[in-house]
Amino acid sequence: MHNYLESVGFHRIVSHREMDRLLRDTVLHYDKKSLFRNEAGRVYGEFSKDYAPDMGLTVCGEFDDGGDFRPDYTFPYFNGATVSMKQEVDFERHAGEDSYAGACEDPRIGATIIFYLNNMGEYRKAAGNNLLSPEARPIKLSALAREGTVLLPVFQAERDRTRNASLREDHYKLIAEARGGDEAAIEALTTQDMNDYSVVSKRIQNEDVFSIVDTCFLPYGIECDQYNICGNIISCERVKNVYTSEFVYQMQLETCDLCLDVCINEDRILGVPRPGRRFRGLVWLQGVVHF
Repeated sequence: MHNYLESVGFHRIVSHREMDRLLRDTVLHYDKKSLFRNEAGRVYGEFSKDYAPDMGLTVCGEFDDGGDFRPDYTFPYFNGATVSMKQEVDFERHAGEDSYAGACEDPRIGATIIFYLNNMGEYRKAAGNNLLSPEARPIKLSALAREGTVLLPVFQAERDRTRNASLREDHYKLIAEARGGDEAAIEALTTQDMNDYSVVSKRIQNEDVFSIVDTCFLPYGIECDQYNICGNIISCERVKNVYTSEFVYQMQLETCDLCLDVCINEDRILGVPRPGRRFRGLVWLQGVVHF
């Protein structure tokens, strides 16, 4: 069983028999199919079915010599509706299965963002047709959360909001210059980090950390595509999984000036998500890259 099945409304799928029924339904009544040849020259298939808007299950496997489909692995998906960034992406095949991770740099995060590639079939076709020239590509980032918490927003006056936005822009420019080898920018970033650490160390003695930090996007654990996030809820919709009748919240978040779509099972969230509030949780990051 995939750890994040419950995130898209399959919390009640607990036995292998129920899972086999779900896989058959996905393959027989798919909404999207992608076929390509793998490294061994055999036909590989990717079947996806939406069980709620932009959210569902993908089954991947190989066709045998008789033309029968043999499932290899499956994963739940949630395809974001918003282009989060436009960057050059590096792709790497996972060791255990015919799936891929994408990695890109973004100055707003200040680190490499690694995500699970949802449209692997499109990538394989583009690679097979030699259409993967190095260039910036639109990326729609999304995330599945197994559990999360709704937080109240941090109050900021309009003057402070404008000032903070200006400071962030200056910070992003320094990061870009530092990556280019500018020693003055590296020194300025180091000084900023030391000042921030000093301020936070004093405030944390009397304040909660989430009253100091309004949003965050941090790697979590030893799996490279899992993150600890906290973001402002821009929009929120409660949708129903037509297979299990479970309800799922689909939220658009703003975290570190990055737009990100997140879904979570209604039974696994503490609080009621509403625009203007914040969401905090551990997520599995996914992405759709436009080729």
